[in-house]
Amino acid sequence: MVERILKFYTKYFAVWVVLFGVVAFFFPGPFVSLKKGNQAFFALTMFGIGAVLQIEDFKRIAQRPAIVLIGTCSQFLIMPIGAFVLAKIFKLPPELAVGLILTGAAPGAMASNVMSYIAKADTAYSVSLTTVSTLLCPVLTPGITFILARSTLPIPFWEMFFSVIYMVVLPLFAGFGVRYFFKKQVEKVLPVFPAISVTFIIFICSLVIALNKERLVELSLIIVVVGIILNLYGMSAGYGVGKLFRMEVKRRRTLSIEIGMQNAGLGTALALAHLGDTAALPAAAFVFICIITASVMAEIWQRHP
Repeated sequence: MVERILKFYTKYFAVWVVLFGVVAFFFPGPFVSLKKGNQAFFALTMFGIGAVLQIEDFKRIAQRPAIVLIGTCSQFLIMPIGAFVLAKIFKLPPELAVGLILTGAAPGAMASNVMSYIAKADTAYSVSLTTVSTLLCPVLTPGITFILARSTLPIPFWEMFFSVIYMVVLPLFAGFGVRYFFKKQVEKVLPVFPAISVTFIIFICSLVIALNKERLVELSLIIVVVGIILNLYGMSAGYGVGKLFRMEVKRRRTLSIEIGMQNAGLGTALALAHLGDTAALPAAAFVFICIITASVMAEIWQRHP
């Protein structure tokens, strides 16, 4: 019974993000008071994700290096460049422009693995891509943001680098280690870990809304429009890359979902820590957008395997 409740809670992640976002808008106080714990909360999110990974996930990467390389390069080229171009086209204010570029430079989202599974795409390929991009993100996420956005705002590369190590890499391997050394005990409570990750991502998105309550009314439309364009561009380009390299349909769909869905939760946490509350808005909006579009496509593709 408990396992079914946890799976239901995790499956309808997008619904809880929206509901708590509304609560945060009207009652920001409780969320704002927990701002100092933001990075720790994201670290716990990655710990939960690490606890779900297995050695087989890493073996898959070694077995298919070429397609993983194609997907990873696409991930860190398509979305950051797209974000940079959109920021220029829409003449976004500096903080929003940098926040959008940071969102584009984030690694793949773990939620993409679930979406690939629902869409009957290549889930193993999705897990491989997400794992590799997550391990590379301490260098590539702040590095790409620095290259593309340094003329807009000062980008604290090293501070962001160490933040990603602290928030992503260390807790991810800690979760993986706990799963590896305490396999029997962990497997009994395995459904708890995705639920933990979902809970903290919900909180991080709600925190951004609470901190930007006054700005949201005037900024929300442009952020949503740009976020939707970036997401649809990423999904279309991902599918196109798969077609270009003559991948089977399942892998094209996987690339579409993987590239279109960024770990905007990480982008949000980094923006809050190093770039300001307003810079976190594009990443927070992108969480809503990519979950909704990926859910729609997963539902369509599920019916046409």
